[in-house]
Amino acid sequence: MAKRDYYEVLGVSRTASEADIKKAFRRLAMKLHPDRNPDDAVAEERFKEAKEAYDILGDAQKRAAYDQFGHAGVDPSFGAGPGPGGPGGGNFSDIFGDVFGDIFGGGRGGGGRQQSYRGADLRYNLTLSLEEVVHGTSVKIRVPTLAACETCDGSGARKGSQPTKCDTCGGVGQVRMQQGFFSIQQACPRCHGEGVTI
Repeated sequence: MAKRDYYEVLGVSRTASEADIKKAFRRLAMKLHPDRNPDDAVAEERFKEAKEAYDILGDAQKRAAYDQFGHAGVDPSFGAGPGPGGPGGGNFSDIFGDVFGDIFGGGRGGGGRQQSYRGADLRYNLTLSLEEVVHGTSVKIRVPTLAACETCDGSGARKGSQPTKCDTCGGVGQVRMQQGFFSIQQACPRCHGEGVTI
């Protein structure tokens, strides 16, 4: 069965803003959600279709690819039938976390994922006595950090030599691969995205 136009699925025009697309999906999600329509296979399929449309149109890069190439621009298995989990995949809690999360202080916050920052994943287990917790205490901890090597100044090259520009990527750190009418950019396999080799 041919896929419907994603703009048609959400009931928005091709010039709709990101906010209009989100609003249209929320309206459909509230109407078609399987919890509101138990044992209604048609509503569940329409919900999955709306979720798939929102996944594409709610992401600026995917939307641009869809606008340019249609379904073939966003579905690598276009024409091969649905994969595991059916069209769109994912689960309902993921969908609602993305769409409704910003109401409760979470979610995408304007369309982009939260940026992680250096050190955000550090964790330190500290054992304190009850007295220390109640009265407070000061404890010094050691946090491992990266420091540049004095011999090579962090380049990894032998003393007296310099890293050379990568021949594969020309020092850019990225290579482009052409697959049909798609151009894929990825980290250079030779220099691992550094742009230089030792």
